[in-house]
Amino acid sequence: MQPQATLQEKVTILAIGLKGLMCLKAIDPNNLGIINGVVVGSDKGVVNDYSREIQVYCEANGLRFSTRTSSQQLLESSRYVVAIGWRWMVKVSDNQELIVFHDSLLPKYRGFNPLVSALINGEKEIGVTCLLGSDDYDRGEIISQYRSRIDYPIKIQEAIELVSEGYASLFSDLLNAIKAAQGLHHLKQNEEEATYSVWRDEEDYRICWQESSDKIKRFIDAVGYPYKGARATLGDQEIIIVEAEVAQPYFVENRGVGKVLFKDGELPTVICGEGLLKINKIAGADGQPLSFPKNFRYRFK
Repeated sequence: MQPQATLQEKVTILAIGLKGLMCLKAIDPNNLGIINGVVVGSDKGVVNDYSREIQVYCEANGLRFSTRTSSQQLLESSRYVVAIGWRWMVKVSDNQELIVFHDSLLPKYRGFNPLVSALINGEKEIGVTCLLGSDDYDRGEIISQYRSRIDYPIKIQEAIELVSEGYASLFSDLLNAIKAAQGLHHLKQNEEEATYSVWRDEEDYRICWQESSDKIKRFIDAVGYPYKGARATLGDQEIIIVEAEVAQPYFVENRGVGKVLFKDGELPTVICGEGLLKINKIAGADGQPLSFPKNFRYRFK
């Protein structure tokens, strides 16, 4: 039997999503003794927030867990509070250390939905930062980082899986350092390189057809499953663009963005602010597959 960890060694984990689950699965059995418990978050903005899977994992491994609304005892009894994929403010006492995992390579993309924003912008490298919590979000000193090179097209689920591997790797290293009482080494961020990613809501799922076909394609892939999907209006119906590809460009004299220029069978090629986009699959707002209109003259808004 492993010796009981002192209060100073205890770790409470705030976990949500695939990233949270992957970190839990990465815990070395020899480090289970320093885990005080897990606070499980939930997110109605995604199809699967993995909250049930996280609870099942905790039950199978004898880890205490609670929901976010009943987490006070777990939070107050640990020296370290580690937030993984967490979306809410966390308050800790002066004798506690808050450690945050953020899915960007800080100081770039501080803030909200950094991975989605990075993919829409076509970044060639994504990653994770483990940092100390601070009063100003994502400005704490950096403990460690994990980088992944990517190629496009790439869907958000694949990117999340890549980033989740980084979370698991950094989290495992963090627990090893805490257990060994080595101290956590950290470096200040370069403020001159800082950028920010703003929060998103329902309006931000809508496609802007004035953008280039390349950027719209990246947007469609970046807000797909497990998110709610890229939205557009066809006639009087809200739809989801599920699959699309950048089409061969042609010069269009009167560039009416959103209009269908060609059809390949039923599949429309749509005029964008720059370039053309072929739409391969659509669905209704409920996610059920839809057929394309039979007529030629229609536009996406």
